[in-house]
Amino acid sequence: MATILLLEDDEILSETLLDLLELHNYQVTIANNGEEALEITFNHTFDLFLFDVNTPKLNGFDLLKALRDADIKTPAIFITSLNDIASLSKGFEVGADDYLKKPFDFNELLVRIKALISKTYHSTSDKIEYKDFFFDINNEILEQNGTPIKLTKSEKKLLKIFLKSINHTIQKELIFNEFENLSDGSLRVHLSSLRKIGFDIISEKSIGYRLAK
Repeated sequence: MATILLLEDDEILSETLLDLLELHNYQVTIANNGEEALEITFNHTFDLFLFDVNTPKLNGFDLLKALRDADIKTPAIFITSLNDIASLSKGFEVGADDYLKKPFDFNELLVRIKALISKTYHSTSDKIEYKDFFFDINNEILEQNGTPIKLTKSEKKLLKIFLKSINHTIQKELIFNEFENLSDGSLRVHLSSLRKIGFDIISEKSIGYRLAK
């Protein structure tokens, strides 16, 4: 399932959003302050950031700017009670992809989340097509001619990386940055498994790998 980092210090709203998002098959990690959210990103990657702005220790604007300065391009939505033009402008200046003013309609939030996650796969649909495969972005299910294909957690994560950059070479270092404790041997095993399934992953000597289509 797609992963979301939620930064929200309002406990009631945080729990409400957690229930809503999990109901719609998102895996949610909650941070109560900006410093906690920043620390979480050191060890985990996400498909989407959902940040309040006025949060303790480190506000949402400064948090996202720090992440963008570190070249973390995960799409981000600000959810905030700030509704002046200056705050809206600041949100986009620091790298937000969307901005939703509180109080907001939960269905609208779900629509925006779905659209942004699809956009990271360069798609307007919630299903990515590759040859005779379809990958359901929201549920993270791979099918070939309608038949589900079982993937390990690491294979699924690696496949998502490639599907976001079809026909583009991905540096080996960038792949390692997405995993914890991934060895060269483990990477070769995962790549071999995906190739056996039918994904044309090409090794670019001394650079990285490319999913060809």
